[in-house]
Amino acid sequence: MTTISSFIDYHYRHFNAASLKDAARGYKEHLEKGGKMFMTLAGAMSTAELGLSLAEMIRQGKVHGICCTGANLEEDVFNLVAHEHYVRIPNWRELTPEQEMGLLDKHLNRVTDTCIPEGEAIRRIEGAIEKKWMEASKKGESYFPHEYFYQILLDGSLKQYYQIDPKNSWLLAAAEKNLPIIVPGWEDSTLGNIFAGKIISKKVERTAMKSGIDYMVFLSSWYPDNQTKQGIGFFQIGGGIAGDFPICVVPMLEQDLEQEVAKWSYFCQISDSTTSYGSYSGATPNEKITWGKLTLESKKYIIESDATIVAPLVFAYVLGW
Repeated sequence: MTTISSFIDYHYRHFNAASLKDAARGYKEHLEKGGKMFMTLAGAMSTAELGLSLAEMIRQGKVHGICCTGANLEEDVFNLVAHEHYVRIPNWRELTPEQEMGLLDKHLNRVTDTCIPEGEAIRRIEGAIEKKWMEASKKGESYFPHEYFYQILLDGSLKQYYQIDPKNSWLLAAAEKNLPIIVPGWEDSTLGNIFAGKIISKKVERTAMKSGIDYMVFLSSWYPDNQTKQGIGFFQIGGGIAGDFPICVVPMLEQDLEQEVAKWSYFCQISDSTTSYGSYSGATPNEKITWGKLTLESKKYIIESDATIVAPLVFAYVLGW
């Protein structure tokens, strides 16, 4: 057993371990048969540095589109330019309210065990991206949230600030391939809040930013245009809007536009959400059949575990590591 893949093949035989192996094999077979894969990112996957494995997945053409939260969009770039200023808190469960206030006083915003430095991360990116917002406002142009990130990554203005190997930034890898990215509810992010503030202070125009509805309109053409005989798969990390928004493009096309369209042919979700609490995020794949998203023939997997542990293992298997 000299590789991660061979370790998984030998040891992962039952329960969630077996689900992981089955899903990874299914992902690999789906691509080998000519299928495409759409991926979703919820939670704090970027701050968890998922780019260490996801960036290579993107470079090798194992991912054909991504839907992520606004937080995951921006936090990959925060880490790219400010990693050395991040502070890890191993005993985060033991912090008192007074200690939390101490972190705030130092302008350290905590995400579980990791603190994002406001000045070096958030304000540095704010300065770069605000210029793009203002330029678009003056020209009467409009772009998606992720397109502004692509602009500041590809124009070279941030290179002097890189504090990690750029090959480990998944968003930079996506920008270099011009990968389609969907960011529903982008307003619920740090830079989304900042953009709203710039509108209120009349520094940028509201029309400079395309919305979630525009993203769905884009998806309505991307999905049928990217169909192959094997179909498009859906690999969901976590739950929430990142997963719920894009998967709905199929019933929208079929039921609202009355178009004949293939359903998602592969579905896998990594989740620890509990179905019995009425959670959409914890719904079993079969429930999606009733919503017109999956079929009886769609390959379906669910891995009930921590995505920060599971996702890199699945990626390693798909990459043949």
